[in-house]
Amino acid sequence: MSMQPKGPGARPGFATLSLEYPLSLGVFEKYEEAQKAVDTLSDTGFPVENCLIVGTDLKQLERVTARLTWGRVALGGILSGLWLGLFVGLIFALFNPPANAMSLLLSTALVGALFGLVWSLVGYAFTRGARDFSSVSQVVATRYEVFVEHKFAQQGRQILADAGIDVATGLPGHTSGMHPGPVTQPPVPPAPTASTPSTPSGSSAPAAPAPPATVPTSPARPEDAAAPPGGDRDPS
Repeated sequence: MSMQPKGPGARPGFATLSLEYPLSLGVFEKYEEAQKAVDTLSDTGFPVENCLIVGTDLKQLERVTARLTWGRVALGGILSGLWLGLFVGLIFALFNPPANAMSLLLSTALVGALFGLVWSLVGYAFTRGARDFSSVSQVVATRYEVFVEHKFAQQGRQILADAGIDVATGLPGHTSGMHPGPVTQPPVPPAPTASTPSTPSGSSAPAAPAPPATVPTSPARPEDAAAPPGGDRDPS
């Protein structure tokens, strides 16, 4: 595994920015923290030529500097064209007699200023007011990861751990692997269930039938017992 492509399509300048089998030593929030980690390795005699700092999670920052108007655009075009004209005039003055040097510088400066004015106004007109501001932009990395060749990875991690550098956050005083993991509860065994008796043939025996429900009877009253069967009592 290589951090940079190799082959006919790869640029020769990337040869020094690649590792054969890179392994990550740690991820840091700031470049200074990654630099400190590599510097710590260097102080112990670690072969730092096998290290690689990679900026990950790239993002672009754009800082708005001013509002653009026709006057500001024209002034900027004149100044840029003036400097360009003076530079060209200085080159031509080296190959001309000194008597003509000043006139040559002035003429090239005027031509450059005029060219810069026209070029900037035409370019601004083509934007049609879609971008009425000037800005400066920069691409920065959110995190920085330190890679090292696989054969030196264990040695590098041990050196950083002894120095008290957390390879996960780059903060001193915390070593990687010291953070407690999530606590897991042991599984609860299922509650035992009553087993039905089995017959010699292996099949379960049928459950015994439930006894029939009895209907409670109310006790007989004394006057009902004194009355003759089948007849009404004689009223007195």
